[in-house]
Amino acid sequence: MNSSNDIQWPLGLHTRIPFQLYKDADILAREQVNIHEGSTWNYLCLEVEVAQPGDYRTVQVGSAPVVVTRGDDGEIYAFENRCTHRGALIALERSGKTRDFQCVYHAWTFDLEGTLKGVAFEEGLNGGGGMPESFCKDDHSPRKLRIATFSGLVFGSFSDEVEDIEEYLGPEIVTRIRRVLNKPVEVIGRFTQVLPNNWKLYYENVKDTYHASLLHMFFTTFRLNRLSQRGGVIVSESGGNHVSYSMVDPDEVEAGTQYQEQGLRSDQTGYRLADPTLLAGFREFDDGITLQILSVFPGFVLQQIQNCLAIRQVVPRGVESTDLNWTYLGYQSDTPEQRLVRLKQANLIGAAGFVSMEDGAVGGFVQRGIAAAGNDTGVVMMGGDSTSSSSSRVTEAAIRGFWKKYRTHMKI
Repeated sequence: MNSSNDIQWPLGLHTRIPFQLYKDADILAREQVNIHEGSTWNYLCLEVEVAQPGDYRTVQVGSAPVVVTRGDDGEIYAFENRCTHRGALIALERSGKTRDFQCVYHAWTFDLEGTLKGVAFEEGLNGGGGMPESFCKDDHSPRKLRIATFSGLVFGSFSDEVEDIEEYLGPEIVTRIRRVLNKPVEVIGRFTQVLPNNWKLYYENVKDTYHASLLHMFFTTFRLNRLSQRGGVIVSESGGNHVSYSMVDPDEVEAGTQYQEQGLRSDQTGYRLADPTLLAGFREFDDGITLQILSVFPGFVLQQIQNCLAIRQVVPRGVESTDLNWTYLGYQSDTPEQRLVRLKQANLIGAAGFVSMEDGAVGGFVQRGIAAAGNDTGVVMMGGDSTSSSSSRVTEAAIRGFWKKYRTHMKI
């Protein structure tokens, strides 16, 4: 198999993507070191999910299991979920509340900051056994992550070199996160979706504004997202972060006859919802934006589709397997009527969502399609070769931006 050092990028641009990048176990291993454990900020959880001292969640940073806690001092901590004795998981549950963590294997005990505090029978028993005098608990704590919080989000990094979180995000992404997370939130639902494809295929799909109204018939049929609507794409200077947004205009004169003229499968007429209240939402953003998809490299997505707010976390599980963690959000200030709208509109996304169920399948179609692709490449030329922001969503600029950032970390 090829290593990442063997990958040759045609013309040195980001418009032709080697299919080998989605299929190679060596590349996946290098991504763990260079990206997930490199100079990046990885989304961990929401602050509200570890609100009180002793609260914790277990999460993933790529393949590395991590514990996120709220310490007795009120600060948030994160450390690798791996006992420094024999390597077993320290915390087994997805979330909980505790005073400390004790490994089930040999009862080594760690505090809320991830520091080793106790070793069972450290001094032996009845004058025999035990650890040598040279053993020092301070030398045997798991790896700890740097923590950054922003707008209620918790990010972690194994790197001491990564820049401050706001610089990492970039000013336009900062503004767009604050636009959605502008008041206290609470979790109203969560699940994990297993995708039969490489993690990069899904993350490209998130940044692919061109496909949304072509693949997703629901979007086009019910006019939630058409390329003829007002909107645009924002790509951060680094290329790794992006925002795509659009606005439903009730008075829009349908330029979408272009969908009919091109005979696209996404143009369907005559369909009606059995329960039209699914889309009977309420206006909560003054800018008129009804759809915003935002991503932060390497695996965070913040979504607003109508009144459906959610976070998606992309977690590699193998060369051809990805976990997609969904967290549905509401504001703590929601009225019962608003909360009902959010819960109804949660049916738009997810594994069986009216909008996004196709995303769970199409990555697998690509993974299967490239099985014998060898050294061939995919074409990412829509909108030219730029990785810059655009007022048009008929572009693949944000995908090219992803590869720009990816290559910087992978050194290819």
